[in-house]
Amino acid sequence: MEKLRVGVIGCGSIAQHRHLPEYQVNPNVELVAVCDINEERALEVAEKYGVLSFTSYKALLESSEVDAVSVCTPNYLHAPISIAALEAGIHVLCEKPMATSKQEAEAMIAAAKASGKKLMIAHNQRFVPSHQKARQFIQSGEIGKIYSFRTAFGHGGPEGWSVEGKEGWFFQKEKAFVGAMGDLGVHKTDLLRYVLGEEIVEVGSFVETSAKNFADVDDNAVCVLKTESGIIGTLAASWAYVSKEDNSTIIYGEKAILRLEDDPTSSLIVQYTNGEVVKYELGKIQSNAEGGQNNSHVIEKFVDSILTGQEPPVPGEEGMKSLAVILAALESNEMKQIVRLK
Repeated sequence: MEKLRVGVIGCGSIAQHRHLPEYQVNPNVELVAVCDINEERALEVAEKYGVLSFTSYKALLESSEVDAVSVCTPNYLHAPISIAALEAGIHVLCEKPMATSKQEAEAMIAAAKASGKKLMIAHNQRFVPSHQKARQFIQSGEIGKIYSFRTAFGHGGPEGWSVEGKEGWFFQKEKAFVGAMGDLGVHKTDLLRYVLGEEIVEVGSFVETSAKNFADVDDNAVCVLKTESGIIGTLAASWAYVSKEDNSTIIYGEKAILRLEDDPTSSLIVQYTNGEVVKYELGKIQSNAEGGQNNSHVIEKFVDSILTGQEPPVPGEEGMKSLAVILAALESNEMKQIVRLK
């Protein structure tokens, strides 16, 4: 079988910790090129992986060297680069948040449809074993009616992780468009939609910049969310959790409480109303702290969807729905009112 020829556009931390190493170990992939506007970085990464180096994504897309690309650039470039790649007949795996507006997201989806190529958004939380098991519990009715939830994603901030530190695009509004809410919050809106199996229909939020005085984007956000069946809960996204990362979700049901990624050893704990507690050790969630050696499954799912011709597990439409919640949260904070999603 022919191997899938892949290029990675943007050689920052997410490319270096996730995309490149996961493509490299995938038996169906031949990594052929990397691209970064920082020529030194592009050359350094290209040398490490023994691939071609580009500083212009257009040159890479026109080179006819690649069948698929990962878009690992600052957020504001996600849509233009993804659209250009799709129009060039190249499959796209795009980092989250997929775009900076609904219009951009729609244009990406339209480009994928027109080209017949795959567009997948890198929402890895769906592939965490505890999250998948929780979804099964909820769908099977095992924990009854869901009443409420709370979810958080917070750490000390991307300056400790990003290749550019405090100078990085994460903190610049014109490049990032949104801060902790786009970096972390959108992962959790995607997770909630996936685990609960419902759309979020109303959002209220407070979005602040309180910890990073050098940033012009949010670093602390708390949202109240309501789903279509009336489940209410909170989502916190923060770059101000200075010690341990929090990536936990708790779901309060009629027959049990599900604690996801809330305990250091048991990735899922089910606490039943009768006092029974069942603990599952399903393997750790991916975290930046672990050096990124563990598999996010995003790359393999993307590659499989291309090779089998199936719909990717997180297509553009799903990415857009998860982005819509974040956009509504920003609007709610600005307008100081609850925002209804269409």
